[in-house]
Amino acid sequence: MSSVPPVFWVGFFIFIGAMLALDLFVFHRKPGDVSLRSAALTSAFWISLGLGFGVVVFLWLGAEKAIEYYSGYLIEESLSVDNVFVFSLVFAAFAIPSHLQYRVLFWGVIGALAMRFVMILVGAALIERFEWILLVFGAFLVFTGFRMWRSTQREGEPDPASNPIVRFARSRLPFTDRLDGQRFWTQVDGKRVATPLLLALIVVEVSDLVFAVDSIPAVFAVTTDPFIVYTSNAFAILGLRSLYFFLADLKDRFRYLTHGLSVVLVFVGVKLLLGPWVHLPPWTSLVVIAGVLGASIAFSLLHSRREERDAGAAGPSGEPPGIG
Repeated sequence: MSSVPPVFWVGFFIFIGAMLALDLFVFHRKPGDVSLRSAALTSAFWISLGLGFGVVVFLWLGAEKAIEYYSGYLIEESLSVDNVFVFSLVFAAFAIPSHLQYRVLFWGVIGALAMRFVMILVGAALIERFEWILLVFGAFLVFTGFRMWRSTQREGEPDPASNPIVRFARSRLPFTDRLDGQRFWTQVDGKRVATPLLLALIVVEVSDLVFAVDSIPAVFAVTTDPFIVYTSNAFAILGLRSLYFFLADLKDRFRYLTHGLSVVLVFVGVKLLLGPWVHLPPWTSLVVIAGVLGASIAFSLLHSRREERDAGAAGPSGEPPGIG
């Protein structure tokens, strides 16, 4: 089903490996806080790389594949923003200081790349053998979209520390509540025990798995080519660490992004369900996805600006001018 021979897969993995090695052993060799400026520049670099790869796909495989890639990349990048806010909850729950968070996210990215590779190959094989499974994906995406929309109506945030996976890990592995630098394992009273850093990594990986269950079928809705599906996933994931440090404190500014994502998931789900009878050209998906996500981000920023303006007009005490 892939549009490329195995040698190009190998070349892609070598490139990704080189980028990760450069990141770990050159740019972030020592632990330290990531400044907002550094996060913004690194995010811009990874996004530019992801967009630039779309140009490579266009020159190499043609316009249709490039449109499919950009559609998948938009979906994955937008879902990554949602993932960022989950990571902020994880680090707060386990009291992971900012200078150690990058290490957790780095190894989280490695695990996510490997996990999604397996999931995409399995998904592609299932589609090739059982074409009707696309209808199952479609129904699942519609359900997920409505569930995501309903989740925006709930108040309060989940507590990652009470996650069943965390409770299971604590019951099977010896843990200490004390951090030991960048180490996932340490020695306590002569025994090898796991640190809170490992718990945070476990929850990050499980969170990505949950997001992948939603996002991978969504990309299969715009293309069944595993190379396009995986590369769009990979470039979105690679920029996730920098995006976290850039956006973690800006959750309230993107309050309507989840609404837009839910609409996108319902759209691609319906597209899959109607696939046997209605064929939409690839550019239709790209236009709808970009339009919905762009509108949700714009509306979020406008709403945030209006709230800031109203708060400023109310004065420091929160009361309208002239009252007091």
